[in-house]
Amino acid sequence: MSNSNGRDALDAKHERNREQRITGIKRWVEYIRTHSPDDWGEQQNRLINSQLESARQSDIDAEQRRRIEDAGRDFSK
Repeated sequence: MSNSNGRDALDAKHERNREQRITGIKRWVEYIRTHSPDDWGEQQNRLINSQLESARQSDIDAEQRRRIEDAGRDFSK
C-alpha cells in the first residue's frame, strides 16, 4: 500500500469518526429537547464526574488537572 492509499484510508476513517460524533451530538440535542433536565441532568453529572475521576487517576501534570477540574465546575453550573 502506498503512502497516498494509507493517507486516504486514514482520512476516510477520520471522516467516519467525525460523522459518528455529529450523529451522537444530534441525538443528545434531541434527547435534551424532549426530556426534562431532571431526566438528563443526572446522566450529565455522572459523565462529567467519571471524566474527572479518570483525570485524577491518570498521570497528568497539575496544570492539566486544574484545567479539567475547572471545566467540570463550569459544566456543573
